[in-house]
Amino acid sequence: MPGAIYAEGLVKTFGDVRALDGVDLDVPEGTVLGLLGPNGAGKTTTVRVLTTLLQPDSGRAVVAGIDVLKHPNEVRRSIGLSGQFAAVDEYLTGRENLQMVGQLYQMKAKQAKVRADELLERFSLAEAADRPAKTYSGGMRRRLDLAAALVVSPPVMFMDEPTTGLDPRNRQALWGIIQELVAGGTTLLLTTQYLEEADHLAHDICVVDHGKVIARGTSDELKAQTGGERVEVVVHQPEQIDPARDVLARYGLAGIGHGEVSVENHTRKLTVPVTGGAKLLAEVIRDLDTVGVEIDDIGLRRPTLDDVFISLTGHAAELLDEEENGGADSRSRGRDRSGKEAVK
Repeated sequence: MPGAIYAEGLVKTFGDVRALDGVDLDVPEGTVLGLLGPNGAGKTTTVRVLTTLLQPDSGRAVVAGIDVLKHPNEVRRSIGLSGQFAAVDEYLTGRENLQMVGQLYQMKAKQAKVRADELLERFSLAEAADRPAKTYSGGMRRRLDLAAALVVSPPVMFMDEPTTGLDPRNRQALWGIIQELVAGGTTLLLTTQYLEEADHLAHDICVVDHGKVIARGTSDELKAQTGGERVEVVVHQPEQIDPARDVLARYGLAGIGHGEVSVENHTRKLTVPVTGGAKLLAEVIRDLDTVGVEIDDIGLRRPTLDDVFISLTGHAAELLDEEENGGADSRSRGRDRSGKEAVK
């Protein structure tokens, strides 16, 4: 039985660019799928297809039990969408923005007002509720946009980079709201630039690159596939980075994280995948001391999702999808909420 979000063999090309190259997804009801990948990997294109904003060249998609291609209007009534950029009317107040969305979904005026008040309180916007949105900070607009996506309590939510622009406190608050939604049965597909966000929220993680799904599993499963542990060393002086790298390279595991010593010059930190635990750590310290490398810090840690990215794609996770920014922009997403956007 397909999940609340299901995709099979999605293909989409833009000229010579194959943005989606046979994407398959299956998200069980009441769970969170974290969709991760580098710039141009196909994340936003996937969201646009699943939310009816873009028609694939081939493949099949079902959302909330409804065929996306055959019944797009029904799909729109069953989903909420928050894209990469806040889609709010700057000349309306925060309250008016939320009431407008509710009425576009055919809520009665009183019901829309009550729901707007609930969301303004929930997203810490009550004090600014009667100010025009153009006076809001970037983070406040982002929170208002997220609130608008939740006006009708949809069974399926799509959040494309939802916490971009939020400070740590508001990001944590949004994580709490997402967890409440999922606990209440909402299914969520989440793309994010923050790997700790996926680690914290997602039941499953799907890594895409060049339009293909290249790995899928829980956070722990993906880290286990990456394998091993990591030795991290912070040297005392920048000129000691090269000799420290030579020492650590002797312990690096070929095939894990590309077997290379990664270096952050500005922090003087070196990292290498290893195996051997605390016993190996003692050997590394002895060898560094032998070549005269003075260290400020050294430690052994488990792989992170950053390590998964480096292992799978050859580079760390990046920020916004520039190649896909033509995707869920503010105008197209605003129309989506009103249910008036035509499938292109």
